[in-house]
Amino acid sequence: MAWRCSGVSNADLVGRLFDAKIIQTDSVKRAMLAVDRANFSKFKPYEDRPQTLGYNSTISAPHMHATALEGLAPFLFPGAKVLDVGSGSGYLTVCMAEMVGPEGKAVGVEHIPELVDLAKQNTAKNHKEYLDQGRVVYHTADGRVGFPQEAPYDCIHVGAAADSLYEELVGQLKAPGRMFIPVGGRDGQAIYVIDKDKDGRVTEKKTVDVWYVPLTDVGTQYSRR
Repeated sequence: MAWRCSGVSNADLVGRLFDAKIIQTDSVKRAMLAVDRANFSKFKPYEDRPQTLGYNSTISAPHMHATALEGLAPFLFPGAKVLDVGSGSGYLTVCMAEMVGPEGKAVGVEHIPELVDLAKQNTAKNHKEYLDQGRVVYHTADGRVGFPQEAPYDCIHVGAAADSLYEELVGQLKAPGRMFIPVGGRDGQAIYVIDKDKDGRVTEKKTVDVWYVPLTDVGTQYSRR
């Protein structure tokens, strides 16, 4: 079970995820080693479970972040532009920035302004230069419509469960491009990998069953905290 990957330090956690073959790609391993989860989670950062951030939001379990990075790895190449919808504490956004390198850009979108501020503060702890250089940017916006001001993106990660495959997000993918998105509701959720080929043809693949907080409007999220 994934929770057995819990570690006593960031390096120990990443090593356990690698040993369990959840991390398989060198670039994913390097990124997760370079970004210490303790800077992005107040509670049990090295435990392989989701942790609360407040505002009815969580930081996903490390094995899910590793799974997302692995799924998107072919599109997290040096110089890529990427979008992280529901960027939360900023952890995965910075991991993506590590993978796309100094010529790339990671855009984090979150509709709770307090979480946008938190992500900036967390990023500044060890990667302030990423903010200064514009390598990582965070915006307060409704992630259900993506962030068209910066589109198109080589890949998109969605960190909350959508009720459908939003066409606005698919439309903001480059050709080729890829999106990693949990879809579903109370009756069940699953990760879908959406690929757009070089000719703009879109295919979808259901991968694993999951449980994420819902991707919803800001009023609903505030009312549930």
